[in-house]
This record gives sequence, C-alpha cells and structure tokens, in this order.
Amino acid sequence: MDCASLNPFPQAAAFRRSRSEVMRLARMGCAHPTRLSFLRTLLRRVTDQGWVFARPVWDVDDTGVGRAVYRATGPERTYSLVAFAHDLPDEMRSDRVIATAWDATFTMFDGEPSQDDLDRLQANVPLQEAGRISRKELSLSRANRSVRLFEHVIDRLAAGQQPDFEEVESVGYLMRTTAVYGSGKFGAADLASISGRPELCAPFQVEMLSVWLTRQFTVDIAEHLARVRGGDRAVQLDPAIKRTLGVGNSTGLGMAPFLVRHPVLLNNWMMAREEALARVRAQDTADPACVAGFRAALSDAQENAAKWASTHPIQVTKLDELRRDLAKLADHTREWPPLNDPHPWDALWRWAEEELSLEGQEALLSVMLEPHGDLIDGLADCMIADEQATFRLDGAMTVSALSDRLERDYDWALDIDFDQPENAARFWYVSEEKLEPRLGNRFEEDGAALEQPLCIARLAKDLHIALAMWRGDTPLATFLLAHPEHRLMTRRAQVVQRHPYSEVRDNLIAAEMLPIDLMRCKLAFFGASRFDPRSDKWVRISLFQGLPYPSDLCPEGWA
Repeated sequence: MDCASLNPFPQAAAFRRSRSEVMRLARMGCAHPTRLSFLRTLLRRVTDQGWVFARPVWDVDDTGVGRAVYRATGPERTYSLVAFAHDLPDEMRSDRVIATAWDATFTMFDGEPSQDDLDRLQANVPLQEAGRISRKELSLSRANRSVRLFEHVIDRLAAGQQPDFEEVESVGYLMRTTAVYGSGKFGAADLASISGRPELCAPFQVEMLSVWLTRQFTVDIAEHLARVRGGDRAVQLDPAIKRTLGVGNSTGLGMAPFLVRHPVLLNNWMMAREEALARVRAQDTADPACVAGFRAALSDAQENAAKWASTHPIQVTKLDELRRDLAKLADHTREWPPLNDPHPWDALWRWAEEELSLEGQEALLSVMLEPHGDLIDGLADCMIADEQATFRLDGAMTVSALSDRLERDYDWALDIDFDQPENAARFWYVSEEKLEPRLGNRFEEDGAALEQPLCIARLAKDLHIALAMWRGDTPLATFLLAHPEHRLMTRRAQVVQRHPYSEVRDNLIAAEMLPIDLMRCKLAFFGASRFDPRSDKWVRISLFQGLPYPSDLCPEGWA
C-alpha cells in the first residue's frame, strides 16, 4: 500500500525529509520507538477490539518445571502461547545462539491446543532448533532468567515484601528472550499462510503477541515460585513495580541484514514514519490537547533517558547527548507554541535540526508523534509489503535508462573507491553451524568467497561499470542474459524508483560501518527501549516496559 494515498493533508509532502537525510546509518542508529512501532500497533488493536485473554493451563510444579497455556481470543480467531518452564543449572545459562538449553521455551499455537498437541510440543519445543514444530505453530522462542533480579524478586515476595524498586529498574526484566523465530522456520507456518488475516497483517504481529504473553509468564512463574517458597506469607508483585518490568531481549548480528534483504518492506516502514512526521509538521495550528500530550511525552522521554544505562562507549556518548538535548528541548518549549507561527510544529522541528544532535532529533520525532494518534495511527496499515509484486524485472528497460537511474539514485555509491582497503574491509557471510549472518574481516579472515550480496554500494558501482560497456539502446534482458550476476542489483535499482526509502545509503562493507546502527533501526520499529550495545554486533533491549499486561485487560482470566 502507498502511504501517500492515505494522506488527507496533501501539503504534508512538502515537509517530508529526503532519503539522503533519513537513510544514513548515523541517523538510523539513533532511532527511537514511536506509536507506530509494532508492539504499540498490537496493543491498540487488542484494546480497541476487546480481545479476551486467559491462562487456561498452569501445570507447573514446586520446582518451577512444567507447562502453561496463555490464550488470546480476538474477533475471529484464537491464538495460544504454549510455555514450558525448565530447571536450568546456572552453568548452562547462555545468551549465545549456540546455547542448547534455556530457562523457558515457547511456541505460538494457531487456535487452542489439545492434550495431544501439548504432548507433541513438549517433546519438541524445549529442543528449539533440534526439534520440529508444525504448520499449527506460528513461532518458536526461548528465554533465560536475569538471575540476580529473578532470585531477588522471589525472595522478597516469599517473605511478604516487595522487591527493591531501584533493583527492579536497574535491570528492567525478569527474563530475556534470546530468539523469537517465525515465518516458517523449523516447520512453523509460513508467513504467506497467515498474512491475509487482518489481525496479523501488520509486521511481526505474531512475534509481538508472543513476547507480550511471555512477559505475563515471567511474572506468573516468579509469583508461583514465591508462593512455593513463602507459603501464606508470600505476596504478589505491586502493580506499579510489575508495570516497570518488560521482556529483555539479547540479540546479535543475525538481525542486521534483514533491512537490506527486504528493501520494499524497509521503504514502507520508513515511509510510514516519515509521512507521520510530515503530517504533524504540516499542521497550521498546535491543538492545546496535543501540546499537553507533547509535554507529557517529553517528560516521559526525559525520565526514560535518566534511567537508560549502557557501558558501551558509543552509546554512553549518545545517552549524554540525548539527556542534554531533551533538557534543551524542555527549556525551549516552556513558552511554546508561538502565537503567530503558521506551522508551529514545523518551526519546532526546524529549530531541532539546528540545535540538537541526531540522537535528540530522532527522540523529538517520537515525542512529536505521540499525541497525534488520530492523525497518524492509520499509517500502521501501510507498513506491510507485497515483495513478490516487485520481484519481476523490467527487461524492456534500456541499458542507458538503468545507467541514468543508477547515477541519480546511487550517486552516494558510485564515488566510493573499493580498491581502498578501508572501503572493502568487511564481508557478510552465513555461519555453517547455525546458519546465522556473520561479518568477517576480508584481509584477515578466510571465507570471502562465501560473501553474501549485502554490499549494495559495490554492487551498484559494478553494475554501472558493466553497463558502460554496452550500447545504450540495448534492452536489459539482453544485457542480463550475458551478465546474470547483475540481476539482483538491477532489481534493486528498479525497485528504488517507486520506493525512495528502500536503500541504506552507506557502504555496508566499510571498516567503520557499525552493524548496531542497522539493529537499532529495526528494533525501534519493533518498539524496543533501553538499547544497550555490548559490542558493535550484540545488543540488549527491553520490550513492553511500562505497558499493560494481558492480565490487566482481563483479570478474571487469572482468577
């Protein structure tokens, strides 16, 4: 779907940021979650449609081992998260993708599982990659405890006390997932088989529902173990403390190439966000209710930034910039908006472009969108993509036309000298052991012969050079018959004509390239907060922190 076709404000196009500004890694690596993020889309849907949640199965013993089922019933269908709790020795607990055991494992079942289904799943889901699931299952995931906080919470609740609030805030979750697999992996239902369902058509809705129900499980298992340990003295988590807990996530390089491999999807995500910002900026007034909402969102952003911690040098610098910028923004908007400005939101944005860092500007984007749900929430419907529709090549296009398009749309790539070692220092490949994306050093490691085609800048330049050897009026079909190695880049160059935000406009094999910039951009669209890199290839984040639980919406389901 074309986001622009949903725009009731034609003048918004004049306020949209250019791709040369938006699609740079430095800015993408400063992205913040917004109300268009996928987990927020999910929560709006289940709330607006009155979904019903319950925990019909809780078969967990006094050692914390067993299984549970969390049921989510929407207007048309029911989904069930099947959870398996394990007794994992401390020495086996690892966030690495090569781990073979976890504190808890999960699958999202399409419908309500029978006893036979549960027995089948119990024989496979705890094995994760070593097991197999079926088309009845939509996702496969696992999680590990945050040992220090998990034990602290159980001890305090068992003694009839609440956990230390600062301790809870410093960690932010009882468990963290280390993988949430969907889209046909390990035998699960293929994305195409469920993408026509209205409740799942937005991106990653199965995965978001799985993580949200997992969050409920993390609290339920902690309270269960506290009752076992403390008996009648045990208490439940205080709702305010409970709300501060999210689900942690530990993720590595595996997710970084996703945005490159799905250019149309990337375009639609970015286009929706940029259209939302443009709509807000295009308004000729600042509604008092929206101004109040803006101030509340800014206060929340400052509170979040104050609590957001990281030990990674790059992120520490970004956090300093963010806190400083949010304070400067708060000072600037104390007497805002001005009475006579024809576009007050645009004036605020233009001020930020001059006065704030990239980190502060992208935080302001999130804050500006927050009070404008009526204006922008519909854009969530155009963040999906029919990637098959753009797969067919236009073979009738001429060599000269494609060459001209490369010079226009890939000008940022054609000037790069890939003979310089720093411009070709890295290569992307897939590991043999786990079939996960990895990044190698071209001049220090073997394996460059297995390089994946993620070096888009170099592919564009190679295609441009090859085209120069052919007559300009030659059809591309003729050229590609002779040079099939250029089919992938030709397709991307044709895609970008109608999808301006489909390419990351940076060299993805340069020595200074930071994969965490790609990861943060994607995670922000998920709705992740507390972005905490542990290296340039590994990051911890939190999901659903500060948001309601299924049991908050349907407390009777946990009676």
